[in-house]
Amino acid sequence: MTAQKLSEIPKAYDPQKVETKWYQFWLEKGYFTPKIDSQKEPFVIIMPPPNVTGELHLGHALTATLEDIMIRWHRMKGDPTLWLPGIDHAGIAAQVVVEQTLTEEGVTRHDLGREEFLERMWQWMKQYSRVIAEQHKRLGASCDWSRERFTMDEGPSRAVRITFVRLYEKGLIYRGERIINWCPRCTTALSDLEVEHVEETGHLYYVNYRLAGEDGFITVATTRPETILGDTAVAVNPRDKRYKGMVDRRAILPAIGREIPVIADEAVDPSFGTGAVKVTPAHDPVDFEIGQQHDLPSVNILNPDGTMNENAGPYKGLDRFACREQLLADLESEGLMVKVERHQHSVGHCCRCNTVIEPWASQQWFIKISPLAIPAIDAVTDGRIKIIPERFIKVYLNWLENIRDWCISRQLWWGHRIPVWYCGECGQLTVTIDDPRTCIQCGSSNIVQDPDVLDTWFSSALWPHSTLGWPDATGDFDYFYPTSVMETGYDILFFWVARMIMMGLENTGEVPFNTVYLHGLVRDEKGEKMSKVKGNVLNPLDAIESYGTDALRLALSTGTSPGNDIRLSKGKLEAARNFANKLWNASRFILGNMEEGVSIDEIERATLPLEDRWILSRLNRLVASVESLMSDFQFGEAQRQIHDFIWGEFCDWYIEMSKIRLKGGERGGESEKGERSPTPVLAHVLETSLRLLHPFMPFITEEIWQSLKGHLDYEMAESIMVSPYPAAEEEALDDEAEKQMAVVIEIVRAIRNARAEFRVAPARWIEAVVAAAETKPAIETQAQAIETLARVRPLTIIGTEDARPAGGEGWESGKKAKMVVLEGAEVILPMAGMVDLEAERARLKKESAGNQAEIARIEARLKDQSFLSKAPPDVVERERERLAAQRDRLMRLGERLSELG
Repeated sequence: MTAQKLSEIPKAYDPQKVETKWYQFWLEKGYFTPKIDSQKEPFVIIMPPPNVTGELHLGHALTATLEDIMIRWHRMKGDPTLWLPGIDHAGIAAQVVVEQTLTEEGVTRHDLGREEFLERMWQWMKQYSRVIAEQHKRLGASCDWSRERFTMDEGPSRAVRITFVRLYEKGLIYRGERIINWCPRCTTALSDLEVEHVEETGHLYYVNYRLAGEDGFITVATTRPETILGDTAVAVNPRDKRYKGMVDRRAILPAIGREIPVIADEAVDPSFGTGAVKVTPAHDPVDFEIGQQHDLPSVNILNPDGTMNENAGPYKGLDRFACREQLLADLESEGLMVKVERHQHSVGHCCRCNTVIEPWASQQWFIKISPLAIPAIDAVTDGRIKIIPERFIKVYLNWLENIRDWCISRQLWWGHRIPVWYCGECGQLTVTIDDPRTCIQCGSSNIVQDPDVLDTWFSSALWPHSTLGWPDATGDFDYFYPTSVMETGYDILFFWVARMIMMGLENTGEVPFNTVYLHGLVRDEKGEKMSKVKGNVLNPLDAIESYGTDALRLALSTGTSPGNDIRLSKGKLEAARNFANKLWNASRFILGNMEEGVSIDEIERATLPLEDRWILSRLNRLVASVESLMSDFQFGEAQRQIHDFIWGEFCDWYIEMSKIRLKGGERGGESEKGERSPTPVLAHVLETSLRLLHPFMPFITEEIWQSLKGHLDYEMAESIMVSPYPAAEEEALDDEAEKQMAVVIEIVRAIRNARAEFRVAPARWIEAVVAAAETKPAIETQAQAIETLARVRPLTIIGTEDARPAGGEGWESGKKAKMVVLEGAEVILPMAGMVDLEAERARLKKESAGNQAEIARIEARLKDQSFLSKAPPDVVERERERLAAQRDRLMRLGERLSELG
């Protein structure tokens, strides 16, 4: 790519014409692929793999933006920088999506069979993995596509099997019956983390169980009456005196007629319901434990799809909730229903499809997690892993210290199939990395593989090391592992981050990353979560089409801070686009005033004008601040400071001041008055600012930088993205220049504010006197700038002890001048120069009269007892607020009249 000539630079910035061009350029140059350099420490991020379930959303866009900011920054700092992209097979989520497409075709996965269904899954994966990769490219993600991985690639899949077998051989993976969370819609087990608990108002049903062989009842309370059909006991607390004589008697199960024992157990809460509870070991985690201790049978009453099975007796085949209604009606007709109370309780829902889950006793595969959790706790408490923000350390530790065994088997077809084979002859298990042909115990070929697959998070937990070649000692693994930063949302701290730490330590003996950076959720402008139902979802690709990638990236990083949610609105996107246009127009102005061969290495600071020394000092102070903020992961604040410097100090002040010098002289060299041209400083500040901004807005900065490059006479890199990130030059800091220019800027602002206050026409020149002491010499050097920027003429600059100049009623009386006292100067503006005094007095008197009339009207209304007694309190309060506002306005009008004399 060659630098553009000025005549070729469009007047307006068009992101669509720029973004694809530069991304392809970066790809072709191989900038995204790092070279292993044993003399340097690499910077590595392994991308959190998006689910292969469709298009990217704003959460992915935020992740990509923040990670690309880090990656581009470190690349410009000269670090070997790897950002490894990938995609997750997404287990349940992906299978649900594909099954929905099958439903539209009128078939189910069972109609297709496992092999054909998996072919459809792979077709889906190939289609959407390409879509997701292209979307990341649209976002400007500078990841190394040559190293892209998929969780079910051969390498990661082998790592999964090796990990499973090793943990099994250590006794950390086992198969057993436990209460698991079962989703009837997805027809699979869920881990505790995949269940979302929602507070709901339900009912507490009080039901009589007849006592066997005698008159009388024992009354139990339940929120899930359909599970009565699976009861195998009634339990009371042994210290509950109400039931002292009830233990060891037998009760008759309603609807079924089965006799069940009354038992005593400390787990029963005497304050819940009647103090007597039904025990359903197959469908409640507490009841399961009670059943184990008392050797109770476990009766499962449900089919996998949530319908009732043969153990439900006459309710067989009914949906679980239809069964509930029928059973309640039957209990009522039999006189066994005592009462029903409204009851607030927490109900678990599948996080994928929002179906109410069922606790279910089932044979599943589990990881004994406590031995893995202890090293993961130590890695954070001893400082090997830093979590940002720190407040999440407590949350992380609390979860790991109270962790339960992890159910890792899923009743799905899509995923890593569990590497366990059951022998039809001897009944033993064969657990191996490679598919066996015979039973490892008896040699029989009559073996069948476990039909279940592993939880998606099992393979995701290996992501940082499996993607780099583990368990093989590859060059990538040896050099890039452990990785540097794991950047992800705080909402998957347990789902993923904690598990990566546990499995990384277990498999490699090292932490998988040194820092965990947690970002928040993207919400709408009101702070509400985005959802299709609310209609407030913003598609990142639509935003890119409308505003450009750089604007989306800037809007997403504006105001972001670790662990906090961010708000995104169209207004924020428009502001980001406006900034891009501001930068583009400023750059066109600078380039339009430059000849080729401008040197920015020959800037002699000591001889520069005040405004040049000021902008160079401010620039280098910014560079130092940004370096500190970026190192501290404060990307939102770093971006804000860069934005404010470019928009404010550079564009609104320095460029405007430079225009005065450019008008009076040549583009290079000196003006007719002997003033030095500002173009070298303009070019230097622009070029440095572009490099500062590049990690945040990569496309527009590259486009402008390449144009600027053609005008400069020193050796520069091929691309801004491989140019060095700016480093502060301490010798450029100039406290005195900053102090002096701050006074000049405040003088201009004060005059501009006064013009706005008195509604002075923009084209009108007004008279001004500036009085100053020690800053007077500096102000005098900026007299022309003050005149031009504040539109004042004549401008008189005097010492603070000097007499005020005569020459008009505005100066003589002292009452008809606007006076503003600033730090380092005093500004005096004659009213006669700003307004027609008589006309303004008349206008203000008329406005005051109208204001007084409105005050009288509101006061009368607030004294009206009829109004006060009938009007709603909020209406009365609004009237009082209006009265206060009108009184305040009258006071300010009076002050304005006093100023006019």
